[in-house]
Amino acid sequence: MTSKKPGFTTRQVHSGVVPDPVTGAILTPIYQTTTYVQESVDRYLEKGYSYSRSANPTVRALENKLTDLEGGSDTICFGTGMAAINGLFLAYLNAGDHAIISEMVYGGTYRLSTKVYSRFGVDFSFVDTADAANVRKAIRKNTRLILTETPANPTLKLTDLQAVSDVAREHGILHAVDNTFLTPYYQRPLELGADMVIHSTTKYFDGHNATVGGALVVSTEEQSRAIRYIMNAAGMIMSPQVAWLTLQGCKTLSVRMDRQSANALAIARFLQTHPQVTAVNYPGLPSFPQHNLATRQASGYGAMLSFEVLGGVAAGKALMDRIRLWTLAENLGSVESLITHPVTMTHAAVEPAERQRIGLTDGLVRLSVGLEDAADLIDALRDALDNR
Repeated sequence: MTSKKPGFTTRQVHSGVVPDPVTGAILTPIYQTTTYVQESVDRYLEKGYSYSRSANPTVRALENKLTDLEGGSDTICFGTGMAAINGLFLAYLNAGDHAIISEMVYGGTYRLSTKVYSRFGVDFSFVDTADAANVRKAIRKNTRLILTETPANPTLKLTDLQAVSDVAREHGILHAVDNTFLTPYYQRPLELGADMVIHSTTKYFDGHNATVGGALVVSTEEQSRAIRYIMNAAGMIMSPQVAWLTLQGCKTLSVRMDRQSANALAIARFLQTHPQVTAVNYPGLPSFPQHNLATRQASGYGAMLSFEVLGGVAAGKALMDRIRLWTLAENLGSVESLITHPVTMTHAAVEPAERQRIGLTDGLVRLSVGLEDAADLIDALRDALDNR
């Protein structure tokens, strides 16, 4: 008799966790401790833990769950999503090295690269990774890493993960993918040839605006050792309370993603028809330039979208200042619907000239669609657009 692997939703509930062996508690305990008593010098680390900067049982449970959901070899959790990217850079980039990054990328990633690592002799090329040929052209003899973000924040531009992974493997370069927007429920980069997957667990894994956290899912033991060494040495750890809350959020991930994505598609369709909207970016729309790629490499389109308002930046700001129900805030992925002005909020660190080069306009409005009734969210957008 062959055993069938449980489905994603079953695994998001059960993977990585077992009832507490002492009490039978169904939830993994919060191991709020710094220190772990050792039986003897000769049996040091026999139980796997010595000091919570190095490892913690609550955090380990979350790491095991994320490993299973992404189909990796191991997961290393960090204090934030940016700490996870920092851990990746510290592990694989040295002075004189070069890295290729998607040109449309979260502003914090751009800032870390150009304002921090560039000071230490690391060079970065921000490339249109939508076409793998651009990646191939950008490769140098000292290129050590390719980092792609797809769908990209905030324009939802896509990268063909299999094509870029093939280029990276051909040249012996690591390919890491920020999978925050779609999560492993909709997109599985490791199955498309990527070497590592990055998450801001703050977003959809948590889903409730309660924590900040990050994770790096790796595909080999060698990568695990390299990343875990940096996490421990630099002290970029996730706290047990954050891990515990994120474990609970994971259990409803697929249910939330399905509802939020359905809402996003309904809203994108509405925005396409409104006379005050000049453009809508959502991979689930047939009019989206990369709709076929979105359908091919992911099983869903996600709950993020962006759009342009007639009248540019002034009109966009007016809309965001007067809208009801949608909350003006900088996070994404939560059960509450959020509205953001990327140029002044999430991407303020990107210089105007660079924003212009990559097509990040001042009038762009980003939406993170939540669990509310789609009709209510659409009514609120209609009112704000009609009366701005």
